[in-house]
Amino acid sequence: MTVMPGRSSGSLPNRAGPGGSPANGTACVGGFDGPRDGFDGPPDGFDGPPDGFDGPLASRAGRDPETAAPQRPRGRHGTPEPGRTEHWLLRADGAAYPLPVRRWHGPPEPAVAPVVARCLGPTIDLGCGPGRLTAALARRGLATLGVDVSAHAVRLTRARGAAALRRDIFAPLPGEGRWAHALLIDGNIGIGGDPVALLRRCAALLAPDGTVLTELEPPGTGLWQGLAHVDPVGPERGPGRRAVFRWARVGVEAVERVAADAELRVTALLCSGDRWFAELVRR
Repeated sequence: MTVMPGRSSGSLPNRAGPGGSPANGTACVGGFDGPRDGFDGPPDGFDGPPDGFDGPLASRAGRDPETAAPQRPRGRHGTPEPGRTEHWLLRADGAAYPLPVRRWHGPPEPAVAPVVARCLGPTIDLGCGPGRLTAALARRGLATLGVDVSAHAVRLTRARGAAALRRDIFAPLPGEGRWAHALLIDGNIGIGGDPVALLRRCAALLAPDGTVLTELEPPGTGLWQGLAHVDPVGPERGPGRRAVFRWARVGVEAVERVAADAELRVTALLCSGDRWFAELVRR
């Protein structure tokens, strides 16, 4: 990554080059620039998830990739790509985006390393999926809890040796008001279709000086909110009978406004690889 000189963390880029990458090929604004003090143990009352939650992934749409219809290897724009299998997020307006399910089931990829490194205290991973980040943080000795609505995702997270809870993230959760960090990675700022409400929920989970670490869409995406569904084959299949849910996509240039509406502010913006992340704190 490259720190872009002459810009503060409040001056966010609004231009993108081909494929959504930064127009000038450089990477970052602001800085994830060192440790935060004062978080040295788990929130009071956090002693692991309750028992009895053990059974599929596809959290947002109620789909289980292990039992879904066979998938076709596709590239980012629908062209065949050998050796890669994707699910697709299909919006009601016809836009389609590949979902890298295989990546979620693997180890943490290099692009998320700067975000994981920023977590230095108790961390709650919202929409944890199969738990690659939850487990990575737990291996560092941090008190970490993954939360997902999918019983299978929770089971996979626990199989990695991390604590996980099957629950809606808007339902009561352990340690409310005492977490050092809340993660919204892999597009999870879109959960529920209302990023302002979601960020307010994150703020309620955090200690007073806690941070939200969220992934964003590339510059040029803007803010989209609407209905979507997940399909394991691709956009050519048509709508079929898929579970529809509310979703959102927040681009780099939209995050300041969304954060301000949630009474948060952006303190750092990071581009790692071809992905964008932001750190938010209370105003």
